[in-house]
Amino acid sequence: MKISTNKVTAAGLLVALGIIYGDIGTSPLYVFNEIIGNREIDELLIIGSLSCIIWTLTLQTTIKYVVLILRADNRGEGGTFALYALVRRRRKWLVIPAMIGGAAMIADGMITPPMTVTSAVEGLSILPSLRHIAPDTIVIIVLIILCLFFFLQQFGTASIGRIFGPVMFLWFTMLAVFGLLHISDDFSIFRALSPHYAIEFLIKYPHGFWLLGAVFLCTTGAEALYSDLGHCGRGNIRISWVYVKICLLLSYFGQGAYLLAHHEGLTVTETVRKTLGINAFYNLMPDWFIVPGVIIATTAAIIASQAMISGAFTLISEAMRLNLWPKVKIRYPSEEKGQLFIPAVNTLMFIGCIGVVLYFQQSSRMGAAYGLAIIVTMLMTTILYANYLVLKRIKPIKVYIFVIGFAVIEIAYLIALLAKFVHGGYITVMIGGLMFIVMYVWYRARKIKNRYVEFVRMEHYIPKMQELSADRSIAKYATHLIYLTSADNPKEIEHKIIYSILNKKPKRADIYWFVHVDTLDDPYTAEYKVEHIIPNDIIRIDFRLGFRIQPRISIMFKKVVEDLVVNNEVNIISRYESLASSNTVGDFQFMVMEKYLSPDNDLPFLEKIIMKLHFMIKQISLSEEKGFGLDLSNVTVEKFPLIVAPVTSVKLRRIEDPS
Repeated sequence: MKISTNKVTAAGLLVALGIIYGDIGTSPLYVFNEIIGNREIDELLIIGSLSCIIWTLTLQTTIKYVVLILRADNRGEGGTFALYALVRRRRKWLVIPAMIGGAAMIADGMITPPMTVTSAVEGLSILPSLRHIAPDTIVIIVLIILCLFFFLQQFGTASIGRIFGPVMFLWFTMLAVFGLLHISDDFSIFRALSPHYAIEFLIKYPHGFWLLGAVFLCTTGAEALYSDLGHCGRGNIRISWVYVKICLLLSYFGQGAYLLAHHEGLTVTETVRKTLGINAFYNLMPDWFIVPGVIIATTAAIIASQAMISGAFTLISEAMRLNLWPKVKIRYPSEEKGQLFIPAVNTLMFIGCIGVVLYFQQSSRMGAAYGLAIIVTMLMTTILYANYLVLKRIKPIKVYIFVIGFAVIEIAYLIALLAKFVHGGYITVMIGGLMFIVMYVWYRARKIKNRYVEFVRMEHYIPKMQELSADRSIAKYATHLIYLTSADNPKEIEHKIIYSILNKKPKRADIYWFVHVDTLDDPYTAEYKVEHIIPNDIIRIDFRLGFRIQPRISIMFKKVVEDLVVNNEVNIISRYESLASSNTVGDFQFMVMEKYLSPDNDLPFLEKIIMKLHFMIKQISLSEEKGFGLDLSNVTVEKFPLIVAPVTSVKLRRIEDPS
């Protein structure tokens, strides 16, 4: 059944405010501070850059994401991998932009918490009494907040999530109120509504084009609108965005008007910034409100960080289902839909965030690394969505307009952001690059391994399996022997499984079960079907699970067997005479076939590197039995060599015995 994504409710609107807009909603904390940097404040800088902000929010966020991209829902779900799942059958190479986009999102998740929390806490230095607060003190406060934040992840966000909406409503209202109070400082700020000033700024202002890197920070949370589609629904996102955009624009207008009225002609060096307490965001507040303002801003920053971390958990979970990430342990802290916790990812993000804070220490320095990851994700989304439009049979001219229009805008932003590469952007590239390598190695290794998988016709081996089952001269291995098979066709089976049963060490059982798990493009499907190949002797079960369903195969298998027993389709009573008389249920044993890279391979150099990296990653990832949620007390792991490219020529010469 298709999930509705258009039902608008008051609760849905509040949830959208709390979950989706944390990142883009906290951008007023730092965007204008990044723009003015160490520059002289003048009319062209403020009005021109504000015009760029207005049209960036309009083109990138409103038109591209809110109006267009939100249409591409996968049964109500959004995000890079949900979009990839919709289009992957069109072109095989689309997995590359999907992996790049996913890797960039994870990199952004390591920079968003330090950037937003540090920007919020730095507001304390605006107070005259704290104007000379040591930078180390700010860093320590940020580190304490981040440590508590990541520690609390293991308990889930179901309870605190309920307050996200009201807090963010308070935050956006605060943005609007203080922005509105200062627009009257200089009404000429409304000229920024004309795109003429944005164009003039890019052409005439010295290095104006390169300031697009700072302007882009105003839309860094746009991708979250799509990624969290499943949590809030398309209708709620679109309606709530109207309020959010108005509040953001009022804040930016207020900051611009204040800067022109009070600091025009002033060159904002680091010394001037500290001495006068210049902060485009916090200067809008009266001194008595700074501390409450910092508390509200920090809370909003934590909510923004929570959205990114939860998004990273969901992203990795989806990547695992699509075989683009090694298996890792997933926990479910609550019964809330979408609530999951991945310890390994949480630790990885924690180390990354702490490293970013310690390395950059100030939000102004973090700005160099921030944004680069998201523009890469946006470009990949453009590529994937263009293919989605083709699949939907949209007129080619409309597809070309979409691709060319947004590609030009995003490539311009990418070039501007790459200018920050040597000033910290390389951190983003390093993190994202590492994530992409893990995804690519896992994906490519699977393709290489698939060359080795040999399937045989099941019917050829059924008589031998029946003979083995009836052969009392061989000790019974288990009453019920269960193999996990990757064969999509129920008439086929991997040769390695047949070899394990009949040849390696004959495994006699009363009933042989073959379990196949098929991961679907739909997120929440949970179905199964049963095929009695030989009734009460050989049975196959096919699980059809959505990419967001945790494959708890032990529990699911038990449920299927219970249903079969109730329907009198199978007899699970032990066939030992001494136990059958007392109706004792037979034992169930799962067999897991674990591969190891055989030295008897003659692979090309690149594939050899990929396979070695694959098995290195596999050593620290979740095992097959844990990944499929099997009860370890009923699992036997059987190792077998992986020979993808067997050595064909061995240089060996026989010599005669001289005697």
